[in-house]
Amino acid sequence: MIQTLYLAWQYLSFHRLKTAILVTSITLITYLPTGLRVLVQQSSDQLTARAESTPLIVGAKGSPLELVLNTLYFRSEYPEPMKFSEVKRIRETGLASAIPMYIRFHSRGTPIVGTSFDYFGFRSLKVAKGRPLATLGECVLGSRVAASLGLEPGDHLISSPESVFDLAGVYPLKMRVVGTLTFSNTADDDAIFVDLKTAWVIEGLGHGHQDMAKPEAAGGVLKVEGNKVVANASVVQYSEITEDNIDSFHFHGDLSEYPITAVVAVPPAAKSSALLQGRFESADLMIQIVRPTGVMNDLLDTILTVQQFVVAGAIIVGAATLSSVILVFMLSLRLRRREIETMFKIGGSRLTVGLLMASEIIGVLVIGVVLAGGLTLITRAFGAVVIRAVLRM
Repeated sequence: MIQTLYLAWQYLSFHRLKTAILVTSITLITYLPTGLRVLVQQSSDQLTARAESTPLIVGAKGSPLELVLNTLYFRSEYPEPMKFSEVKRIRETGLASAIPMYIRFHSRGTPIVGTSFDYFGFRSLKVAKGRPLATLGECVLGSRVAASLGLEPGDHLISSPESVFDLAGVYPLKMRVVGTLTFSNTADDDAIFVDLKTAWVIEGLGHGHQDMAKPEAAGGVLKVEGNKVVANASVVQYSEITEDNIDSFHFHGDLSEYPITAVVAVPPAAKSSALLQGRFESADLMIQIVRPTGVMNDLLDTILTVQQFVVAGAIIVGAATLSSVILVFMLSLRLRRREIETMFKIGGSRLTVGLLMASEIIGVLVIGVVLAGGLTLITRAFGAVVIRAVLRM
């Protein structure tokens, strides 16, 4: 038996190209369905885990999926905004705590998440280096953002303008990095966090001006009427908030009218959740309340349906490939007829020759299945990394 396996191995080693093609075919036939299932399962686990940890999301009426993806993963298109007054409205019901979210701007391709301090406690996010947010114009970085951009507390980060030509005159904000967060293996690792008011400053809703009473600002004074100084268009709006100018920053109008993209509502119990959802069932309201688990399950149902078609296609292609492999083996046996006759002439029995041919076929199948198993294990180990990379795109 050992001699038979040795001869089979020598034959496969000598015909390297044919063996490599056959092994590759068997590997792909076996790996594609199993690898796809592993990736889909890991995607499902990641999507549902974050959704399950978020009880309810309140946002402007529109696409529930877009609202959930923007609030949970900070990656979808900018949803329709709603008024900040909705936060107070939810809190006044006494049915849930409310965490405002404003996710619209970016810096170096990374989403800037405007929120309140309650968000960090809700997500169990802790500061690894530096300190938490304290004043206007500061930001803390997710662990992967800090590593990829090479930033530490004390460095600065500039927000990206929404368009090349900003006719509104809103300048990018230079933010001071005051801390980096511990690794959480969630979308929070890929975000820049700022206070809600800092996000409004980025949008241009809050701003600061030069102190027109100072001598260096004389060039910007148009006229003086008693205690009132009228400035001309050359007055500089600050693009960086420092200790020297933070007192000059202010907001015009009613803050309750300012925009946010969502509110994460956290009811203390299932009964409170049901009552709160009932408050937003009216068709007259321009606000919707969604359960992230329900929205993500609907998305996963679609993904699983697509997966079934893909797996079916892979099985059909695999069957065709397997037929080709069988044909190759059959043609190989016909081409090796003289070699087989020689084995009989030198004393080889039909059993021995049959075992030799079978060993070659089984050897190719075993090597292909083992390689497919190895690829599946690699997919299981690193699939989550690939999924996160896709979500960040």
